[in-house]
Amino acid sequence: MSKKLRITWTKSAIGYGKDQKATVRALGLKRLSHTVEQDDSPAIRGMVHKIRHLVVVEEVQ
Repeated sequence: MSKKLRITWTKSAIGYGKDQKATVRALGLKRLSHTVEQDDSPAIRGMVHKIRHLVVVEEVQ
C-alpha cells in the first residue's frame, strides 16, 4: 500500500502569485482549513514544496 499525504490549507493565498493559487487548486484544496489526502509521489511533493508556506503536510499510512 502506498503512502498518502494529508495536506491542509492553513494560510490564505492572497498576495501570492497566480501560479501558487493554481497549485493550491490543483491539489484539490477548495477553501481555507480544507484538508485533502493525496498519494505520495514526486509530482505531489513538488507541488507541496512550491506552496509549503501556505499548507501543513502530514504523512499518513
